[in-house]
Amino acid sequence: MGDPDVLEMVQQEERRGSRDTDYVFEMSEPSLGSRETSLLISEERSFKKHKQSKDSIFFRDGIRQIDFVLSYVDDVKKDADLKAERRKEFEYNLRKTGLELEIEDKMNSEDGRTYFVKIHAPWEVLATYAEVLGIKMPIKESDIPRPEKIPFSYMLGPLKLPRNVKHPHPEYFTAQFTRHRQELFLIDDKSSFFPSSSRNRIVYYILSRCPFGVEEGKKKFGIERLLTSHIYSSAYPLHDGQYWKPSEPPHPVNERYMLCQNWARFSYFYKEQPLDLIRNYYGEKIGIYFVFLGFYTEMLLFAAVVGLACFIYGLLSMHGSSRSAEICDPETGGQMIMCPLCDLVCDFWRLNSTCLASKVSHLFDNESTVFFAIFMGIWVTLFLEFWKQRQARLEYEWDLVDFEEEQQQLQLRPEFEAMCKHRKMNPVTKELEPHMPLYRRVPWYFLSGATVTLWMALVIASMVAVIVYRLSVFATFASFMESEASLKHVKSVLTPQITTSLTGSCLNFIVILILNFFYEKISAWITKMEIPRTYQEYESSLTLKMFLFQFVNFYSSCFYVAFFKGKFVGYPGEYTYLFNVWRSEECDPGGCLIELTTQLTIIMTGKQIFGNIKEAIYPFILNWWRRRKARTNSEKLYSRWEQDHDLESFGSLGLFYEYLETVIQFGFVTLFVASFPLAPLLALLNNTIEIRVDAWKLTTQYRRPVAAKAHSIGVWQDILYGMAVLSVASNAFIVAFTSDIIPRLVYYYAYSTNTSEPLKGYVNNSLSVFLIADFPNYTVPSERRDFTTCRYRDYRYPPDHDQKYAHNMQYWHVLAAKMTFIIVMEHIVFLVKFLLAWMIPDVPKDVVERIKREKLMTVKILHDFELNKLKENLQMDSNEFAKEVMIQENKVQLAKSTI
Repeated sequence: MGDPDVLEMVQQEERRGSRDTDYVFEMSEPSLGSRETSLLISEERSFKKHKQSKDSIFFRDGIRQIDFVLSYVDDVKKDADLKAERRKEFEYNLRKTGLELEIEDKMNSEDGRTYFVKIHAPWEVLATYAEVLGIKMPIKESDIPRPEKIPFSYMLGPLKLPRNVKHPHPEYFTAQFTRHRQELFLIDDKSSFFPSSSRNRIVYYILSRCPFGVEEGKKKFGIERLLTSHIYSSAYPLHDGQYWKPSEPPHPVNERYMLCQNWARFSYFYKEQPLDLIRNYYGEKIGIYFVFLGFYTEMLLFAAVVGLACFIYGLLSMHGSSRSAEICDPETGGQMIMCPLCDLVCDFWRLNSTCLASKVSHLFDNESTVFFAIFMGIWVTLFLEFWKQRQARLEYEWDLVDFEEEQQQLQLRPEFEAMCKHRKMNPVTKELEPHMPLYRRVPWYFLSGATVTLWMALVIASMVAVIVYRLSVFATFASFMESEASLKHVKSVLTPQITTSLTGSCLNFIVILILNFFYEKISAWITKMEIPRTYQEYESSLTLKMFLFQFVNFYSSCFYVAFFKGKFVGYPGEYTYLFNVWRSEECDPGGCLIELTTQLTIIMTGKQIFGNIKEAIYPFILNWWRRRKARTNSEKLYSRWEQDHDLESFGSLGLFYEYLETVIQFGFVTLFVASFPLAPLLALLNNTIEIRVDAWKLTTQYRRPVAAKAHSIGVWQDILYGMAVLSVASNAFIVAFTSDIIPRLVYYYAYSTNTSEPLKGYVNNSLSVFLIADFPNYTVPSERRDFTTCRYRDYRYPPDHDQKYAHNMQYWHVLAAKMTFIIVMEHIVFLVKFLLAWMIPDVPKDVVERIKREKLMTVKILHDFELNKLKENLQMDSNEFAKEVMIQENKVQLAKSTI
């Protein structure tokens, strides 16, 4: 048990109304109690291995539960004495707070080198800090029934989990825990009253604020600083037990085993997630991520079905496409001589050589493209509005309605407190708090902004390099395929355009991964150097840097193909040149949409496959290597703390990268979905696997993360809203300027003269004529030809017109139609979005009623408790008691009226 003198001082300090969270660590050194002295003596004694269970999560007495573990290795370097002194001071201060420590000698570890410090938080410490952190605990079992089953829910039976897994605990009315009202709470057993997630959260709160010395007038504190300086090698809470078998009595229920059996199995990919169990074991912050990922995956199912239907429509109508038929027709496309696609090396070519490409292009560029673009604009709105409802319901179910971010995210970071020499009066609390003057931060802000700008410029430069690669290699592919007789049968499938696009996309994907790897390291370092004040500021700063970079890194090539490629090429004889050397890229005669589809498919699919392999294989290999170095394996390791020690650390930013990966995928699904209706289906398949991969690695390959609270997905929700708005504009522009649908509609309604087949003759109409004699000598092949003109994709006057090669009237008609379509589509989608956002409430009506009911019942329970306590303790006469009853009843009535 912790020193009672220390806890009494804590209680006295709290009663005086102090809000200084590190008051415990500044107290004078107390004398050690007799029990603690005997514990320190027992730590020096060795014990027999065979008497300790392999999977024990208790101290040697088998009673006190291990809440946290620290490990370190003896260091023989010159600073070994300093490290030992800081460890001694840190552990001594931990004992001063009331925590109990038990040290495992290195001789008892498998490698013979590692010391383990086991930490137990006794009841007094848990009760004190539960009140400090505002942890809510049950006061009465809830009488509010769970939501009724939805209609036809029996059809979803195979997708459901057993009730004891889905809802492992009954629902309760709760209140913030306070030591002075312990009788109010449902405390059957003090040792198990606080769940393990709350226990490790409380211990980590103490560890992160415990001092270990003073250097240059600054107080040094916090376990993170000790880990950074390698004074300790690791700090982690223990898993409940082994994931492949349940715990045996007297150990508590092994929730890790339950999660592994009902969540982390790939054969359960079709089942719902045990969300309450995840929250109980890992905390709300990790739990809400899996709620979001599961909800997003469910919503993707509707988009995937509609996208697949649009793809099937394109597949069925492919052979009936008049444009493909004209291109493939030897009498039409076979007679159209196209101008060379590059200077000197490239030869004239016939349009029907792109027959296969035109058919594939029709799969994604057809009448359903417009419908799907509008549908996805509405789907994004429904997804975000229904997520707000799901989040509100979750806040009620997980008791986060009154959760204040200040309790955790707005606490000062220990690193900030350690670096601050100045103090400033807080206008709210009227207390002195650490303060960092702006002039000390400004240089780092400038460095941060310059670094982010530099790396984004580097991404643009790498994209330009890939464009140069495509331009320079295209001519090589063209001449090689023309001269190589063995490639005659392949030319119909792999044209120079397709070959260049595929290799360029693959090269671009590799560059993206390389740049991303280095930028992650740099952005984390720069964010630390900015010395953010709170954890929320740190995460927001890092999120902004990483998202801006990854947005540019992953999407820049897609934006180039969608909005720039083929738009500024000029025309034969007056082509534009990149750096006055390479001729600008042209689109396929069928448009650039198929190239955008190729680019999107390679980057999106490649990122998802690479991410899943990395997430599954990387921790598995690292853990295998650690076990190999220890010449053992996880089943033979001696102790629970050593088994967890050899696992990979999830890290404080582990969840951040999971969110970032999901948001980047959301961008692929929404920003460019008009060019690739199968994107939602690919995302659905990936997320179905992703959920189980994340569950498997968290349950089996990673140490247990420290539990943390959160009531939302935070800043990511604002990013999703921004991308949703941007997606409407990007898809409208893709349909208008990248797809071929608008020029076909203009021809259909304004220029077609064939009433029976209105689109017949469209290909010929969309290609302009150029006189070969007008080519500059240095751009055209030198061989003589038996034709005098060639065709190119544009709307320009022919060579015999007065305004030779100038844009004709049809060009302006098409441009006007494109701009009109963009304006109309954006207004329609935004109008529907605003109507849906207005019609769908942020908090469902039944949740509002449940919250009101719970608040009313909590007030009533507290009132009855205080009234009974008053009746027992004050011993008033009847008149005084009646007055007090009236006062308390008035308070209840006032609470009812406000609710």
